[in-house]
Amino acid sequence: MLTNSPIPKNPLDRLTEAGLAWGEGTYARFAAPIGAAAFALYILLTAMTAWVLPDANWDMLPYLAIAEEGTYPDPQVLHDYAYSTVKSGVSAEEYRVLTDDGGGFRSHMTVNAADFHSLLGMYRIKFLYAEILSTMSSVMSPVEAMRLVSVFSVLLFGAITLLWLRSEGALALAPVVGAVLIVAEFGDAARAATPDVLTSALFLGGLYAYVRGREAATAILLFLAFMARPDNIVFLAVFAVLLVAFRQKAWGALAGFAASLAAYFAISHWAHHPGWWPHLWFSSIEQHYNMDGFDPAFSVAAYLRAFAASLLRAVTMNTWVGVSVLALAAWYAAGRAGFRLDRRAGILLAALVLGVLAKFTVFPIHDTRIYFPNLIPPFLLLAAPLMGLWASASLNARRPIAAHVGDQS
Repeated sequence: MLTNSPIPKNPLDRLTEAGLAWGEGTYARFAAPIGAAAFALYILLTAMTAWVLPDANWDMLPYLAIAEEGTYPDPQVLHDYAYSTVKSGVSAEEYRVLTDDGGGFRSHMTVNAADFHSLLGMYRIKFLYAEILSTMSSVMSPVEAMRLVSVFSVLLFGAITLLWLRSEGALALAPVVGAVLIVAEFGDAARAATPDVLTSALFLGGLYAYVRGREAATAILLFLAFMARPDNIVFLAVFAVLLVAFRQKAWGALAGFAASLAAYFAISHWAHHPGWWPHLWFSSIEQHYNMDGFDPAFSVAAYLRAFAASLLRAVTMNTWVGVSVLALAAWYAAGRAGFRLDRRAGILLAALVLGVLAKFTVFPIHDTRIYFPNLIPPFLLLAAPLMGLWASASLNARRPIAAHVGDQS
Protein backbone atom coordinates (compact mmCIF):
# COMPACT_ATOMS: atom_id res chain seq x y z
CA MET A 1 0.00 0.00 0.00
CA LEU A 2 1.46 3.32 -1.03
CA THR A 3 1.63 6.06 1.58
CA ASN A 4 2.78 9.62 1.39
CA SER A 5 5.98 10.42 3.17
CA PRO A 6 5.56 12.90 5.99
CA ILE A 7 6.38 16.44 5.00
CA PRO A 8 9.57 17.49 6.73
CA LYS A 9 9.04 20.30 9.23
CA ASN A 10 10.85 23.52 8.65
CA PRO A 11 12.69 25.32 11.50
CA LEU A 12 9.78 27.74 12.05
CA ASP A 13 7.31 24.87 12.60
CA ARG A 14 9.68 23.18 15.04
CA LEU A 15 10.23 26.44 16.90
CA THR A 16 6.48 27.08 17.11
CA GLU A 17 5.80 23.57 18.44
CA ALA A 18 8.58 23.90 20.98
CA GLY A 19 7.20 27.27 22.12
CA LEU A 20 3.68 25.92 22.49
CA ALA A 21 4.93 22.87 24.39
CA TRP A 22 6.96 25.08 26.71
CA GLY A 23 3.99 27.41 27.28
CA GLU A 24 1.66 24.50 28.01
CA GLY A 25 4.13 22.92 30.40
CA THR A 26 4.83 26.19 32.18
CA TYR A 27 1.14 26.95 32.65
CA ALA A 28 0.50 23.41 33.88
CA ARG A 29 3.25 23.82 36.51
CA PHE A 30 2.24 27.32 37.61
CA ALA A 31 -1.49 27.32 36.83
CA ALA A 32 -2.55 28.34 40.35
CA PRO A 33 -0.37 31.45 40.76
CA ILE A 34 -0.90 32.49 37.14
CA GLY A 35 -4.68 32.08 37.50
CA ALA A 36 -4.77 34.00 40.78
CA ALA A 37 -2.62 36.81 39.38
CA ALA A 38 -4.70 37.12 36.21
CA PHE A 39 -7.95 37.23 38.21
CA ALA A 40 -6.55 39.73 40.70
CA LEU A 41 -5.47 41.97 37.82
CA TYR A 42 -8.97 41.84 36.35
CA ILE A 43 -10.52 42.75 39.72
CA LEU A 44 -8.10 45.66 40.19
CA LEU A 45 -8.84 46.96 36.70
CA THR A 46 -12.58 46.70 37.35
CA ALA A 47 -12.24 48.56 40.66
CA MET A 48 -10.15 51.26 38.99
CA THR A 49 -12.74 51.61 36.22
CA ALA A 50 -15.51 51.96 38.82
CA TRP A 51 -13.65 54.96 40.24
CA VAL A 52 -12.27 56.56 37.07
CA LEU A 53 -15.12 55.85 34.62
CA PRO A 54 -18.31 55.56 36.73
CA ASP A 55 -21.70 55.30 35.10
CA ALA A 56 -23.88 58.32 35.84
CA ASN A 57 -27.31 56.67 36.09
CA TRP A 58 -30.61 58.22 37.14
CA ASP A 59 -30.90 56.04 40.25
CA MET A 60 -28.14 58.12 41.80
CA LEU A 61 -30.69 60.85 42.47
CA PRO A 62 -33.17 58.90 44.63
CA TYR A 63 -30.36 56.99 46.39
CA LEU A 64 -28.70 60.25 47.42
CA ALA A 65 -32.10 61.59 48.47
CA ILE A 66 -32.94 58.69 50.79
CA ALA A 67 -29.46 58.91 52.33
CA GLU A 68 -30.08 62.49 53.48
CA GLU A 69 -33.85 62.81 53.92
CA GLY A 70 -33.35 62.94 57.68
CA THR A 71 -31.34 66.12 57.16
CA TYR A 72 -33.69 67.58 54.54
CA PRO A 73 -37.27 66.58 55.51
CA ASP A 74 -38.94 69.04 53.12
CA PRO A 75 -39.53 67.37 49.70
CA GLN A 76 -38.52 70.46 47.72
CA VAL A 77 -35.32 70.99 49.70
CA LEU A 78 -34.48 67.29 49.46
CA HIS A 79 -35.10 67.36 45.70
CA ASP A 80 -32.85 70.39 45.29
CA TYR A 81 -30.13 68.75 47.39
CA ALA A 82 -30.14 65.52 45.34
CA TYR A 83 -30.03 67.29 41.99
CA SER A 84 -27.42 69.87 43.00
CA THR A 85 -25.22 67.14 44.51
CA VAL A 86 -25.31 65.06 41.35
CA LYS A 87 -24.75 68.16 39.21
CA SER A 88 -21.56 68.95 41.11
CA GLY A 89 -20.33 65.36 40.90
CA VAL A 90 -20.77 64.53 37.20
CA SER A 91 -19.94 66.20 33.92
CA ALA A 92 -22.25 68.76 32.32
CA GLU A 93 -23.19 66.32 29.55
CA GLU A 94 -23.91 63.51 32.01
CA TYR A 95 -26.12 65.82 34.06
CA ARG A 96 -28.00 66.90 30.95
CA VAL A 97 -28.72 63.27 30.09
CA LEU A 98 -29.97 62.62 33.63
CA THR A 99 -32.29 65.60 33.70
CA ASP A 100 -33.48 66.22 30.14
CA ASP A 101 -35.10 63.54 27.99
CA GLY A 102 -37.19 65.87 25.88
CA GLY A 103 -40.20 66.22 28.17
CA GLY A 104 -40.30 62.62 29.39
CA PHE A 105 -39.90 61.02 32.81
CA ARG A 106 -36.49 62.53 33.62
CA SER A 107 -37.47 66.03 32.54
CA HIS A 108 -40.63 65.81 34.64
CA MET A 109 -38.79 64.67 37.78
CA THR A 110 -36.24 67.46 37.41
CA VAL A 111 -38.89 70.10 38.02
CA ASN A 112 -41.42 68.26 40.19
CA ALA A 113 -40.24 67.67 43.75
CA ALA A 114 -43.51 66.10 44.95
CA ASP A 115 -43.54 63.41 42.27
CA PHE A 116 -39.83 62.73 42.79
CA HIS A 117 -40.44 62.33 46.52
CA SER A 118 -43.29 59.87 45.86
CA LEU A 119 -40.82 57.46 44.23
CA LEU A 120 -38.50 57.20 47.21
CA GLY A 121 -40.39 54.35 48.88
CA MET A 122 -39.10 52.01 46.16
CA TYR A 123 -35.51 52.99 47.02
CA ARG A 124 -35.83 53.51 50.77
CA ILE A 125 -36.14 49.76 51.38
CA LYS A 126 -32.44 49.37 50.43
CA PHE A 127 -31.79 50.40 54.01
CA LEU A 128 -28.14 49.33 54.42
CA TYR A 129 -26.96 51.08 51.26
CA ALA A 130 -28.68 54.32 52.28
CA GLU A 131 -27.15 54.21 55.76
CA ILE A 132 -23.65 53.59 54.38
CA LEU A 133 -23.99 56.54 51.99
CA SER A 134 -25.33 58.76 54.76
CA THR A 135 -22.39 57.92 57.03
CA MET A 136 -19.74 58.35 54.34
CA SER A 137 -21.24 61.58 53.00
CA SER A 138 -20.33 63.31 56.26
CA VAL A 139 -16.62 63.01 55.42
CA MET A 140 -16.56 63.12 51.62
CA SER A 141 -18.54 64.10 48.54
CA PRO A 142 -21.75 62.01 48.35
CA VAL A 143 -21.04 61.10 44.72
CA GLU A 144 -17.50 60.04 45.64
CA ALA A 145 -18.98 58.00 48.50
CA MET A 146 -21.07 56.09 45.95
CA ARG A 147 -17.98 55.38 43.88
CA LEU A 148 -15.96 54.31 46.89
CA VAL A 149 -18.68 51.84 47.94
CA SER A 150 -18.52 50.35 44.43
CA VAL A 151 -14.72 50.09 44.54
CA PHE A 152 -14.76 48.45 47.98
CA SER A 153 -17.50 46.04 46.89
CA VAL A 154 -15.56 44.98 43.79
CA LEU A 155 -12.42 44.32 45.85
CA LEU A 156 -14.39 42.42 48.49
CA PHE A 157 -16.13 40.32 45.84
CA GLY A 158 -12.80 39.49 44.21
CA ALA A 159 -11.14 38.59 47.52
CA ILE A 160 -13.96 36.22 48.52
CA THR A 161 -13.87 34.60 45.08
CA LEU A 162 -10.13 33.95 45.30
CA LEU A 163 -10.50 32.66 48.87
CA TRP A 164 -13.24 30.26 47.72
CA LEU A 165 -11.18 28.99 44.78
CA ARG A 166 -8.11 28.58 46.99
CA SER A 167 -10.07 26.55 49.55
CA GLU A 168 -11.17 24.22 46.74
CA GLY A 169 -7.67 23.93 45.27
CA ALA A 170 -9.01 25.48 42.07
CA LEU A 171 -7.07 28.72 41.61
CA ALA A 172 -6.15 27.45 38.13
CA LEU A 173 -9.77 28.10 37.17
CA ALA A 174 -9.68 31.74 38.30
CA PRO A 175 -9.35 33.06 34.70
CA VAL A 176 -12.45 31.06 33.75
CA VAL A 177 -14.37 32.67 36.60
CA GLY A 178 -13.08 36.04 35.43
CA ALA A 179 -14.40 35.31 31.95
CA VAL A 180 -17.80 34.42 33.41
CA LEU A 181 -17.78 37.71 35.33
CA ILE A 182 -17.14 39.60 32.10
CA VAL A 183 -20.03 37.82 30.38
CA ALA A 184 -22.25 38.43 33.41
CA GLU A 185 -21.69 42.20 33.04
CA PHE A 186 -19.78 42.56 36.30
CA GLY A 187 -17.97 45.63 34.98
CA ASP A 188 -21.24 47.41 34.18
CA ALA A 189 -22.62 46.63 37.63
CA ALA A 190 -19.40 47.90 39.24
CA ARG A 191 -19.57 51.23 37.40
CA ALA A 192 -23.20 51.86 38.37
CA ALA A 193 -24.06 53.84 41.50
CA THR A 194 -26.34 51.13 42.89
CA PRO A 195 -26.18 48.61 45.77
CA ASP A 196 -25.93 45.64 43.38
CA VAL A 197 -22.22 44.80 43.74
CA LEU A 198 -22.27 45.45 47.49
CA THR A 199 -25.19 43.04 47.77
CA SER A 200 -23.38 40.48 45.62
CA ALA A 201 -20.22 40.64 47.74
CA LEU A 202 -22.11 40.18 51.01
CA PHE A 203 -24.22 37.43 49.43
CA LEU A 204 -21.13 35.62 48.14
CA GLY A 205 -19.53 35.86 51.57
CA GLY A 206 -22.63 34.35 53.16
CA LEU A 207 -22.69 31.43 50.72
CA TYR A 208 -18.96 30.78 51.23
CA ALA A 209 -19.53 30.73 54.99
CA TYR A 210 -22.38 28.23 54.45
CA VAL A 211 -20.17 25.94 52.35
CA ARG A 212 -17.45 26.07 55.01
CA GLY A 213 -19.95 25.36 57.81
CA ARG A 214 -19.59 28.78 59.48
CA GLU A 215 -23.19 29.15 60.59
CA ALA A 216 -23.01 32.46 62.47
CA ALA A 217 -21.18 34.17 59.60
CA THR A 218 -23.72 32.69 57.17
CA ALA A 219 -26.65 34.20 59.06
CA ILE A 220 -25.03 37.63 59.44
CA LEU A 221 -23.79 38.00 55.86
CA LEU A 222 -26.99 36.74 54.23
CA PHE A 223 -29.00 39.12 56.41
CA LEU A 224 -26.74 42.05 55.46
CA ALA A 225 -27.10 41.14 51.77
CA PHE A 226 -30.86 41.25 52.26
CA MET A 227 -30.64 44.63 53.98
CA ALA A 228 -28.70 46.02 51.02
CA ARG A 229 -31.22 44.67 48.52
CA PRO A 230 -34.41 43.10 49.98
CA ASP A 231 -35.39 41.18 46.83
CA ASN A 232 -32.87 38.57 48.02
CA ILE A 233 -35.70 37.35 50.25
CA VAL A 234 -36.85 35.29 47.24
CA PHE A 235 -33.64 33.24 47.17
CA LEU A 236 -33.59 32.92 50.96
CA ALA A 237 -37.14 31.55 50.91
CA VAL A 238 -36.30 28.99 48.21
CA PHE A 239 -33.11 28.01 50.04
CA ALA A 240 -34.93 27.59 53.36
CA VAL A 241 -37.59 25.37 51.76
CA LEU A 242 -34.95 23.11 50.19
CA LEU A 243 -32.96 22.87 53.42
CA VAL A 244 -36.07 21.81 55.34
CA ALA A 245 -37.28 19.47 52.59
CA PHE A 246 -33.93 17.66 52.40
CA ARG A 247 -33.39 17.79 56.18
CA GLN A 248 -30.07 19.56 55.85
CA LYS A 249 -28.79 21.02 59.10
CA ALA A 250 -27.90 24.65 58.38
CA TRP A 251 -29.17 26.87 61.15
CA GLY A 252 -27.19 29.85 59.86
CA ALA A 253 -29.06 30.00 56.54
CA LEU A 254 -32.40 29.41 58.25
CA ALA A 255 -31.69 32.10 60.84
CA GLY A 256 -30.69 34.51 58.07
CA PHE A 257 -33.99 33.82 56.31
CA ALA A 258 -36.05 34.20 59.48
CA ALA A 259 -34.41 37.52 60.35
CA SER A 260 -34.79 38.77 56.78
CA LEU A 261 -38.45 37.78 56.62
CA ALA A 262 -39.22 39.66 59.83
CA ALA A 263 -37.23 42.68 58.65
CA TYR A 264 -38.92 42.64 55.24
CA PHE A 265 -42.34 43.52 56.61
CA ALA A 266 -40.94 46.02 59.08
CA ILE A 267 -38.80 47.84 56.50
CA SER A 268 -41.53 47.81 53.85
CA HIS A 269 -43.92 49.47 56.30
CA TRP A 270 -41.33 51.98 57.52
CA ALA A 271 -40.19 52.83 53.98
CA HIS A 272 -43.76 53.36 52.73
CA HIS A 273 -43.09 50.94 49.91
CA PRO A 274 -45.98 51.09 47.41
CA GLY A 275 -46.37 47.31 47.30
CA TRP A 276 -45.47 44.50 44.92
CA TRP A 277 -47.95 45.19 42.13
CA PRO A 278 -47.56 49.01 41.94
CA HIS A 279 -43.76 48.58 41.97
CA LEU A 280 -43.95 45.94 39.24
CA TRP A 281 -46.26 48.19 37.23
CA PHE A 282 -43.77 51.05 37.49
CA SER A 283 -40.74 48.91 36.59
CA SER A 284 -42.08 46.55 33.93
CA ILE A 285 -45.37 47.91 32.58
CA GLU A 286 -45.47 51.72 32.61
CA GLN A 287 -43.60 54.42 34.51
CA HIS A 288 -46.03 56.27 36.75
CA TYR A 289 -45.06 59.80 37.71
CA ASN A 290 -46.58 59.87 41.20
CA MET A 291 -46.63 56.73 43.36
CA ASP A 292 -48.51 58.25 46.30
CA GLY A 293 -51.77 56.31 46.52
CA PHE A 294 -51.08 54.56 43.22
CA ASP A 295 -52.82 51.19 43.47
CA PRO A 296 -53.85 49.76 40.07
CA ALA A 297 -56.05 46.68 40.05
CA PHE A 298 -54.15 43.47 39.50
CA SER A 299 -54.42 42.21 35.94
CA VAL A 300 -53.33 38.74 34.84
CA ALA A 301 -53.14 39.95 31.24
CA ALA A 302 -50.90 42.89 32.20
CA TYR A 303 -48.65 40.59 34.24
CA LEU A 304 -48.32 38.09 31.38
CA ARG A 305 -47.48 40.91 28.93
CA ALA A 306 -44.81 42.19 31.31
CA PHE A 307 -43.48 38.65 31.78
CA ALA A 308 -43.28 38.00 28.04
CA ALA A 309 -41.70 41.37 27.26
CA SER A 310 -39.09 40.98 30.00
CA LEU A 311 -38.29 37.43 28.94
CA LEU A 312 -37.78 38.53 25.34
CA ARG A 313 -35.46 41.34 26.43
CA ALA A 314 -33.58 39.03 28.81
CA VAL A 315 -32.86 36.49 26.09
CA THR A 316 -31.96 39.00 23.37
CA MET A 317 -30.44 41.93 25.28
CA ASN A 318 -28.99 40.55 28.54
CA THR A 319 -26.70 37.70 29.56
CA TRP A 320 -28.07 36.21 32.78
CA VAL A 321 -30.07 33.52 30.98
CA GLY A 322 -27.00 32.36 29.05
CA VAL A 323 -24.79 32.35 32.15
CA SER A 324 -27.40 30.31 34.03
CA VAL A 325 -27.61 27.76 31.21
CA LEU A 326 -23.80 27.54 31.13
CA ALA A 327 -23.74 26.78 34.86
CA LEU A 328 -26.35 24.04 34.41
CA ALA A 329 -24.34 22.56 31.53
CA ALA A 330 -21.19 22.49 33.67
CA TRP A 331 -23.14 20.84 36.50
CA TYR A 332 -24.48 18.21 34.12
CA ALA A 333 -21.09 17.53 32.49
CA ALA A 334 -19.29 17.15 35.80
CA GLY A 335 -22.02 14.88 37.15
CA ARG A 336 -22.01 12.66 34.05
CA ALA A 337 -18.26 12.27 34.41
CA GLY A 338 -18.67 11.12 38.00
CA PHE A 339 -17.61 14.33 39.73
CA ARG A 340 -20.67 15.24 41.77
CA LEU A 341 -21.29 17.85 44.41
CA ASP A 342 -21.79 16.78 48.00
CA ARG A 343 -25.26 17.11 49.51
CA ARG A 344 -24.68 20.49 51.15
CA ALA A 345 -23.29 22.10 47.99
CA GLY A 346 -25.88 20.41 45.76
CA ILE A 347 -28.76 21.90 47.74
CA LEU A 348 -27.19 25.34 47.48
CA LEU A 349 -26.68 25.10 43.71
CA ALA A 350 -30.28 23.99 43.21
CA ALA A 351 -31.46 26.92 45.36
CA LEU A 352 -29.39 29.37 43.32
CA VAL A 353 -30.88 28.18 40.03
CA LEU A 354 -34.43 28.00 41.34
CA GLY A 355 -33.93 31.36 43.04
CA VAL A 356 -33.25 33.03 39.68
CA LEU A 357 -36.39 31.48 38.19
CA ALA A 358 -38.47 32.43 41.22
CA LYS A 359 -37.19 36.02 41.28
CA PHE A 360 -38.00 36.49 37.61
CA THR A 361 -41.45 34.95 38.07
CA VAL A 362 -42.27 37.11 41.09
CA PHE A 363 -40.89 40.29 39.57
CA PRO A 364 -40.22 39.92 35.82
CA ILE A 365 -37.54 42.44 34.93
CA HIS A 366 -34.85 41.78 32.37
CA ASP A 367 -31.71 43.48 33.77
CA THR A 368 -28.79 41.12 34.47
CA ARG A 369 -27.78 43.09 37.59
CA ILE A 370 -30.99 41.95 39.32
CA TYR A 371 -29.91 38.31 39.11
CA PHE A 372 -26.14 38.82 39.35
CA PRO A 373 -25.79 37.63 42.99
CA ASN A 374 -26.98 34.16 41.91
CA LEU A 375 -24.87 33.86 38.75
CA ILE A 376 -21.28 33.38 39.98
CA PRO A 377 -21.67 31.08 43.05
CA PRO A 378 -22.66 28.02 40.92
CA PHE A 379 -19.31 28.16 39.11
CA LEU A 380 -17.46 28.36 42.43
CA LEU A 381 -19.43 25.39 43.76
CA LEU A 382 -18.46 23.47 40.63
CA ALA A 383 -14.77 24.44 40.84
CA ALA A 384 -13.68 21.26 42.62
CA PRO A 385 -15.65 18.88 40.33
CA LEU A 386 -14.36 20.71 37.26
CA MET A 387 -10.78 20.45 38.55
CA GLY A 388 -11.34 16.72 38.95
CA LEU A 389 -12.73 16.52 35.43
CA TRP A 390 -9.70 18.45 34.13
CA ALA A 391 -7.26 16.14 35.93
CA SER A 392 -9.08 13.07 34.61
CA ALA A 393 -9.03 14.37 31.04
CA SER A 394 -5.30 15.16 31.31
CA LEU A 395 -4.57 11.68 32.63
CA ASN A 396 -6.56 10.04 29.85
CA ALA A 397 -4.72 12.14 27.28
CA ARG A 398 -1.35 10.88 28.56
CA ARG A 399 -2.25 7.19 28.61
CA PRO A 400 -2.22 6.60 24.82
CA ILE A 401 1.21 8.23 24.66
CA ALA A 402 2.52 6.03 27.44
CA ALA A 403 1.07 2.91 25.79
CA HIS A 404 2.59 3.86 22.46
CA VAL A 405 6.00 4.32 24.03
CA GLY A 406 5.64 0.98 25.80
CA ASP A 407 4.88 -0.81 22.54
CA GLN A 408 8.13 0.43 21.04
CA SER A 409 10.30 -0.76 23.90
